[in-house]
Amino acid sequence: MKKKILVISGGISKEREISLNTGKQVARELTKNNYSVKITEPDFRLLNTIKSFKPDVIFNALHGQFGEDGYIQTILETTKIPYTHSGVIPSAIAMDKEMSKKIFIKNNILTPKYFLYSFNKSKLRLIKLIEKKLQFPVVIKPINEGSSVNVFICTKLNLIKNLELLKDYKKIIIEKFISGREIQAAIIGSKKLGAIELKPKRKFYDYKAKYNSNAKTKHIIPVDLTKKDYKNIMDIALKAHKLIGCRGVTRSDFKYYKGKFYLLEINTQPGMTSLSLVPEIAAYHNINFIKLIELILKDATTKK
Repeated sequence: MKKKILVISGGISKEREISLNTGKQVARELTKNNYSVKITEPDFRLLNTIKSFKPDVIFNALHGQFGEDGYIQTILETTKIPYTHSGVIPSAIAMDKEMSKKIFIKNNILTPKYFLYSFNKSKLRLIKLIEKKLQFPVVIKPINEGSSVNVFICTKLNLIKNLELLKDYKKIIIEKFISGREIQAAIIGSKKLGAIELKPKRKFYDYKAKYNSNAKTKHIIPVDLTKKDYKNIMDIALKAHKLIGCRGVTRSDFKYYKGKFYLLEINTQPGMTSLSLVPEIAAYHNINFIKLIELILKDATTKK
């Protein structure tokens, strides 16, 4: 009998298009490999769809707010049906950049220095605070967005202008910009999957660099690191994965500067599109797309 998989994609976050793409590609691959598949949106009909379709596993292909922040996971918990990726609490922690940073720091994982900024505070005082605590350039970004949505590298000259672009957020995070190499490390289950280096032609690996095929970001695999450094980055990625309580697949984003790895954030639901990094890392290690999906499905559960 065919195993039934319900793929949830789309949603209302700023990453809707990426989610739809992930959902389509996952569903297409599962269908090709004799699974019974249904794609649905996370709308008011979701619970009725789950009840009528009766899936064996729910594949969460959502990205961004309401999809990987613990919100949809809370709803899925009520169904008692195994669902992919991290549960309620790990999802909420990983999506909250301040909360996850506090865990990294407490457990001796190097991460860029930062502080929070709310828009009821003086912008002129903010410049003085940055010069005192972090120094320019800095990175400004929302606390709870993914895929580098609304992330800006700022100098003293363009800070105020870029802040205006984030004024719809109550709070943002301001962190020290770390130059150096951009390396991503993937974990699946409790195993180290591998790493990949990115050389974007843009200033950094932002939203356009990730999802626009014309951005021409260079992907380097295997990564040119010593065995010791490679083991180090994978150990840190696995440590972060376990500390937060993640399951399924995660991708940790690092900057490598002067022999040190700085963990920027951990992604609990990395993309599964043709331009996505985790499938590329898996393929390099002889794990094709369907095998990768099946490993994620295997790790699905109803535990928080």
